[in-house]
Order: sequence, then structure tokens, then C-alpha cells
Amino acid sequence: MSKFYKGKKILVAGGTGMIGTSLVNKLLQYDCEIRVASLESKEFAEKLFGKRVKFVQTDLTDFENCLKVTKKQDLVFNLLCNKGSIGQKTASFIVPMLRYQTNLMDAAFKNEVKGFLFASSINVYPQSDKPKIEDSVWDGQPKQGDRIPGLAKRIGEVQAESYLIEYGWTAPKIIRPANVYGPYDDFRPETGQVISALISRMARGENPVKVWGNGSAIRDFVFVDDVVEGMLLVLEKALPCVPINIGSGKEITIKKLAQIIASNFPNKPKLSWDINKPTGDPVRVLSVERAKKLLGFKVKTPLEEGIKKTVEWYLKNDWYERYRKKYRN
Repeated sequence: MSKFYKGKKILVAGGTGMIGTSLVNKLLQYDCEIRVASLESKEFAEKLFGKRVKFVQTDLTDFENCLKVTKKQDLVFNLLCNKGSIGQKTASFIVPMLRYQTNLMDAAFKNEVKGFLFASSINVYPQSDKPKIEDSVWDGQPKQGDRIPGLAKRIGEVQAESYLIEYGWTAPKIIRPANVYGPYDDFRPETGQVISALISRMARGENPVKVWGNGSAIRDFVFVDDVVEGMLLVLEKALPCVPINIGSGKEITIKKLAQIIASNFPNKPKLSWDINKPTGDPVRVLSVERAKKLLGFKVKTPLEEGIKKTVEWYLKNDWYERYRKKYRN
């Protein structure tokens, strides 16, 4: 990485989550002046970062709060997200999501921020059995199960483009990550994604482990540290408002994934498949050719290695679960 980030004043909104924690730890290597803003408690943030960053507990659905935290910042990373699955709480999901992503970007524009990273999602894409190419996003609606978050993220991308068209604001850069996993993920079985949920269930001794569907669904998983490297490259080098996929570009079935996770436990729990539960989209994989061509980016962490690191981290950091229950919202 170049000296682009050295000494910069940087806001990481949503910086106490999995990606945010990895990003902040990386940015600290560049002697940045880092401000982290989220709804989490001060106690939880201090457990993650100590006194190395300035933490602001704030509600970024409020525009005035967004103006305050983005003031005098050189760069802003928007990593804000709603935790857990949507279920039937569609309004409770999309309304705050639209408010914080819209307000944060608008506040950054008004405060003349020089660089703004908008973390979009693989959910913006319509269903396809082929690797998802960036320019295909408007070929159809997002898959039904991802329609709400997918459309919300599309709106964020369009908002960024609108500033470029009307005002020539070149700060916003857009990243579309694949399914991200790693340390500091949400390991609660009821809300976590497939890798973190299976790790916590196996660590608690569940055996056999029942997995939804038949295991045939194909996915693209990317380790959190690789996503952070991609984000840093995108904000520094990408063209304004040109979305860039960041993923492994490699296919793996959920069945094979579960087997890899199980192999990292001494008791190697057995797996069973609940075919009465949904299997999910048949294929969800990103094309990573644009990232390779424009940024020279490729992932450094093979899936087997990333899962091993994640399992080892989880087993050694029982404090994380205790602090999550005590201090997190």
C-alpha cells in the first residue's frame, strides 16, 4: 500500500463490526487519526481498540449526528449495517438503513470529504448461475430474499453517482464484497451467517449439526482481511462511482464448506441436512476480473486457511461472547 493513508483523519462508521475492526487495526499501521462511530457502547469499543481511536457512540440515522462525525475528516468509510436477518421486519430494516446511508453520504458531501467508501453488497445483483459482473446489476431485480437490502444498497450507489453528475464530487468509491467471514463476526447461531453460526454451534458441542437445505447451494466466501485490503485499494485507486467486486471468485458448495469447518474441531461433528428448509440461491459468486485489472487485487487467504484462523480465534477469545452479551446493543 502507498502512503495515501498515512496521517489522514479517517472516520470509520460502523467500525466496531467485523470488517470495521479489521479495517481500524490496519489503518492504525499508517499512523492515521481514526474516529469510530457506531451504536455500540464505549466499553465494547475500548475492549476492541483501547485508547488508540476516538470513539463516538451515536445514532447516524440522524443527519445532525452525521454532520458532526464527518466534520474535518479526510476520508470516510461507511460500513454501517443492520444486524441479523430481516424476516418480516422489512420496514424496521429498510427505513433506518436508508436514513443512515443517505445522511452519512450527504453529510460527507457537505463537509467536503475527499474520499468516501460506500460498502455495497453482493445482494444488489439479480439471480444468475454465472459469476456476477459489475455491469449486470440492472439486468433484473435482486433475488426475492435479498430484495430489501439489495434495493437499499442500489439506492446508495445511485446517490453517489448523482453527486458526481450534478456537483462533480469525486469522493465516493463503491465496493461490492462477497460473503465475508472472519474474527469478530456475529457468532450467534440465531443471527450469524453460515460460517460463524456453524463455528459457534460446533464449538458448543452440537453433534450432529443440522444444516438448512441439501448443501448444494454454491457460494463465494472472502476472508475479512482480504476485504479490507480491497477496500483500501478501491478508495485510493478506483474511479469515482465505478463499482468493484471484492471476492474470491471461487465456487464452493455449502456441503463442502460445512465439512471444512467440521474438520477444524477435534471431535469432527457429524452433519445432517434439513431438506425441509430452504437451500437458498443455487449460485452466488462474484466475477473479480475488474478488481484484478484495475487494482491488481486478488485474495491472499485460501478458504481453508481463513476458516482455520477464524475457528482458532473464536476458541481463544471467549471474552468476545461475554462482552457482546454485556455491552453490545
